[in-house]
Amino acid sequence: MLESTSLALLFFILFILLLLSAFFSSSETALMSLNRYRLRHLEHEGHTGAIRASELLARPDRLIGLILLGNNFVNIFASAIATVIGIKLFGENGILIATLALTLIILLFAEVTPKTLAALHPERIAFPASFILKPLLFLLYPLVWLINIITNQMLALFGVSPQESSSSAINREELRIALMEAGSMIPKRHKKMLVSILDLEKVTVDDVMVPRNEIEGIDINAPLADIMKQLSYCGFTRLLVYKDSMDNMVGILHVRKALHLLAQNNLTVETLSSIVKQGYFVPEGTPLNTQLIQFQRHKRRTGLVVDEYGDIQGLVTLEDIFHEIVGEFTDDFIDEDKDIHPQLDGSYLINGSANIREVNRNNQWNLPTNGPKTINGLILEYLESIPNQDVSLRIGNYIIEIVQTADNTIRTVRIKNIQPTQDESH
Repeated sequence: MLESTSLALLFFILFILLLLSAFFSSSETALMSLNRYRLRHLEHEGHTGAIRASELLARPDRLIGLILLGNNFVNIFASAIATVIGIKLFGENGILIATLALTLIILLFAEVTPKTLAALHPERIAFPASFILKPLLFLLYPLVWLINIITNQMLALFGVSPQESSSSAINREELRIALMEAGSMIPKRHKKMLVSILDLEKVTVDDVMVPRNEIEGIDINAPLADIMKQLSYCGFTRLLVYKDSMDNMVGILHVRKALHLLAQNNLTVETLSSIVKQGYFVPEGTPLNTQLIQFQRHKRRTGLVVDEYGDIQGLVTLEDIFHEIVGEFTDDFIDEDKDIHPQLDGSYLINGSANIREVNRNNQWNLPTNGPKTINGLILEYLESIPNQDVSLRIGNYIIEIVQTADNTIRTVRIKNIQPTQDESH
């Protein structure tokens, strides 16, 4: 009777030790699997478990020392208890039986299962466990401190210091991946906008500007009647003002102010010149994220892109930068984006002056953008000459046919996206 009672007690102690082993194993995995940024968020909100977990993770060497100390102690103790039970039940053969059985039991119920559960639900395990580990660290601190002193000296031989914890800051590409893997937690449109903001550094004003030959402006030396007619039918809020030639630039005109003068029958060359604002110049190659800050700093919405010689190359606006972030966000009464015309055969008739980035965005294509900015420039760079009509070429997976040329430029092309051949995919 006494022997059966003592055997039952040993089994009970062994069961408790296995539970403790599972606790230490799951606690280690859960704490190390916590999302550090969500942990900081919960900590700032005053979540008690998150605060304790964060304090434990501040010194991972001490935390790991504590957990391994407890885990190894209960596992060794469990091994001793299992050996006693094995000898009582099977004699000398019980040592081998107990060793094999305990190994399997610890592996399944005290290691793999609790660690898998902790990896899948780290917060559910880590936060409650922190309420036990925190005071346990205080009680066992002298022993943990001694163990850390020894291990830190060993790490120092390899040039590693536990005080120099690796930075948790993430770079732009890591943030991009985090956004893309956020799933349904962030709406798809918001996710796209956030990624576009990160991409502003990769895009320059040259990529989004209105080219010089497409800038609409007012020649202040033109007849007043022509100026009034141009203002009446203008579809822009701001216009470039120049004298005779765009190289002789006067400034930027806010069309609303000019229309106000026109409504008062007070529009003359003098009054028009008085409301023209001095031009704001932007060096070519300026990244959009930098230019967005410059627009804000100078309280401007329009800039003239100039090259190293000061010659005007194009015009960039605040709306162009917003367009890169949010995409199409207005439906202007004058539709100026008629560069792309889908055809029934799956091809597209595209104006030669069309911006390659706009074509790619509209059609989900991958035409090269690291060189010329327009379809016309891309073809001229590829052929190194001005082609005749009906000339066709292939760039990547795109068949391009020259449909119309005029004035030494390509006016219209037909582009069809084809699937890569088997040889190209290898």
